[in-house]
Amino acid sequence: MPEPTGVILAGTAERDTLLATKLHAPATRAGSVTRSRLIDRLDESGVVAVCAPAGYGKTTLLADWVRGAEQAAWLSLDVGDNDPVRFWRHVSAALSAVRPRLGDRLDPMLGPPTPRSFEPVVTALVNELATPPTSAQMRLVLDDYHLIDSSQVHAGIEFLLEHRPPHLRLVLASRSDPPVALARLRARGELTELRAADLRFTTDEAAALLRCTVTTLPQTAVAALTARTEGWAAGLQLAALSLRGHEDVQSFVAAFTGSHRYILDYLTEEVLERQSERVRSFLLETALLERVSGPLCDAVTGRTDSQALLERLERSGLFLMPLDEVRGWWRYHHLFAEVLRTRLMHRRPDRALEIHRAAAGWYEQRGLADEAIQHALAARETTRAARLIERHFDGVFNLRGEEATIHRWLPALPEELTRRRPRLLLAQSQMAGMRGDIESMLPLIDAAERESLAQTDEPFEPAVGRASSLLVNVPAVIELQRSYIAQFRNDVEGTRTYAARAAALVRDDEVMLASTVEGFQAVAEWMRGRLGHAERRFAAGVARWRAAGELTHAAWGGYSLARIQCARGDLDAAAQTCADALRLTVPPGRSPLPSAGPAYAGLADVSYQRNDLDAAREHAATGIAVCRQFVYAPPLAACLTTMAFVRQARGDPDGALDAMHEAEHLSLGPPGLFNPVPAQRARLLLLQGDVAAAARWARESGLDAEDEPDYPREPGQVVLARVLLARQQPDQALALLERLYAAALGQGRIASVIETGALRALALAARGDDAAAVEALTDALGYAHPAHYIRVFVDEGRPMAELLTRLIGAQRRSEASGRLPTGYLADLHHAFAGDHEERSRAPLPGMIEALTDRELEVLELMAAGSSNQAIADALVVTLDTVKKHVSHILLKLAVTNRTEAAARARELHLIS
Repeated sequence: MPEPTGVILAGTAERDTLLATKLHAPATRAGSVTRSRLIDRLDESGVVAVCAPAGYGKTTLLADWVRGAEQAAWLSLDVGDNDPVRFWRHVSAALSAVRPRLGDRLDPMLGPPTPRSFEPVVTALVNELATPPTSAQMRLVLDDYHLIDSSQVHAGIEFLLEHRPPHLRLVLASRSDPPVALARLRARGELTELRAADLRFTTDEAAALLRCTVTTLPQTAVAALTARTEGWAAGLQLAALSLRGHEDVQSFVAAFTGSHRYILDYLTEEVLERQSERVRSFLLETALLERVSGPLCDAVTGRTDSQALLERLERSGLFLMPLDEVRGWWRYHHLFAEVLRTRLMHRRPDRALEIHRAAAGWYEQRGLADEAIQHALAARETTRAARLIERHFDGVFNLRGEEATIHRWLPALPEELTRRRPRLLLAQSQMAGMRGDIESMLPLIDAAERESLAQTDEPFEPAVGRASSLLVNVPAVIELQRSYIAQFRNDVEGTRTYAARAAALVRDDEVMLASTVEGFQAVAEWMRGRLGHAERRFAAGVARWRAAGELTHAAWGGYSLARIQCARGDLDAAAQTCADALRLTVPPGRSPLPSAGPAYAGLADVSYQRNDLDAAREHAATGIAVCRQFVYAPPLAACLTTMAFVRQARGDPDGALDAMHEAEHLSLGPPGLFNPVPAQRARLLLLQGDVAAAARWARESGLDAEDEPDYPREPGQVVLARVLLARQQPDQALALLERLYAAALGQGRIASVIETGALRALALAARGDDAAAVEALTDALGYAHPAHYIRVFVDEGRPMAELLTRLIGAQRRSEASGRLPTGYLADLHHAFAGDHEERSRAPLPGMIEALTDRELEVLELMAAGSSNQAIADALVVTLDTVKKHVSHILLKLAVTNRTEAAARARELHLIS
């Protein structure tokens, strides 16, 4: 279903502030030690894996490394980054520190809706990073990568590792080996690895760290602490804090032994016991927060001095790491926070629920959905979490395309709660619809309707505002989703009826919903063959989206508008619509935006219809590259389909099938108006002579020659007519084509009139009714020549070429009704003849002089009856070449009487 984009969300400023904390390398703390031996190693290779358990100083080391770089980007990952849309959006934001315009290129590719593949996103990222200036080394650190378990994110990172620009240094910091192909990089010598053994503090490094706190620490004590902690950074830091209160250093050093967990518990106890009750209470209550700020801590603790206390704790070295330059946000060291949380949950579990509840309220007030929902769930307030998901669904899924985030939220709710909430049911249905999973939509919609009728709708205020929400109106969305299902199934009446019901239910302030419903009504008019009505609706919608700066919506609407204009036979208008779209989506001097893809698809089709194969190939190739970055699949399928026919026209049948095969994988739903690829594939098979495969497809699609015209199914019905002609069944083909032609003519669907009219002419010719065939072709060409249609005739091959020759002769003798422009006829026949004239010129004079009409007839009989297939094939090729050459010269004489044509004919002794 169409999704809105570009609306300013509530809480944007706060969300940007929180995002900024993820993009900031932690500042150097007092008492930290620069570890030059390790920093030097970080520059050895293009990819670095820093893998060690918690507390080994990974983050501190990498923060020191990036601070010394001219171009460096940092991203601290969290569980929310398992949504691949959010992950790459955050990577884009991090790299924007060194490439300020990078987000302009990447962000539109991330949806909505969610991309099927993120490889195009990473490809665009690589291309942007590879463009000048590229001389300076660029550093990108992804910290806490162990929190990522999304296979899509891992696949994208692996692609980036394989195609990384040479100047990019990429670092993955993790508690465990990331599940990407490190072995391949290791084998190529492109990987540097720092592990626990490398990160352990040496005695000298430990001495520097400990003596920042205890200046008189003996060397024997340093050596003992280093040995007891095994150089573990967290243990050394805690020991340094604990030593502040001990006069007998040697006794303190001797007091602990054992594992890291024992050391951590022991030293944490030492540190906490030396704090005041006020500070201990603050540490325990705020440790439940992933990130802390003064106002947030005030909200959950009831204090008013949290900011000052946080600043004091940082200065004292209590494992509090600043996340920005202005001391607005911090986080506790992960290990320290774990100890504090465990103690709070053990001693005061009820207080933990109160803290989560207060944090949920603080985040909710600021429009920070993910954090609010996580704290509400932790507080066991599932109904509150459900309401938050409903309020923010439009923003998270519809506006930002973060499908994985919704999938993370919903399973955390009790199933019986989800089943009782119509908006949650419709949200799930909408997500299924974006995947083309119609069967999953139906029970969800039915359940939503039952629940909405059984209960009074509770007050609902979407976070994006009523004007920008789709879920704001449950009854209207139910009808809208049913209209979508009907459209998917080629159900014309259902599409129209449900869209009309939705329109009647939409309120004045529901702008986004009203616009979407209007688009569905335009589709309904299109499916009914009322192209004028559909064109006006789509044109109005495109103008509205452009005025609002909604380029993605304008691209979708413009693509539909151009298709309708093509269906009306107005190729000029379609080309203009696409050109207008490109002016909006191809910034001067920059690469096309992903939303430019549909315009290239439209231009490729127009160029192909006019037989400008070079332009068609160029537009299709550009469109394929751009549409791979676009989240809406039909334009990509259209580009691939056009490329298939261009390749077929240029003698590359295998390449044509390859392109069509990929297009077929992108198509959704049954064959028809909105999924023309299956019918186009069958048509391509016919062009390649595989009549049996095309006939099998028509049969399996349920097509029958006795069917009445059905515009949504017309692409398949026209293929069936071609199959009947190929099987020498012209009477059945003609009966079907007459019905299709009359229906198209009655609705002014000129493209269909031209195509079915051309096939009518071939059916009449196959029946032996040459005069009627010429008359039918004249009618079809009369509709075709204003827009200069060429390929719809040329793709029918030799039978159409022969019929065209007869038409030209009849027009020259004034036997055909009406007069067609001679220039148009010449272009048509030139397209049939192809580019063979120059290559076949040399041997033709003697051949043509030697071949009389009777001899040509004998050659035809020989070719038809020869038992030697190779000889027969050679004779047919020779005969075809002669005939094409001669008929081309005669055509030029007939329609243009140009001097060069006459001279060439004289050279070949065709005229005196």
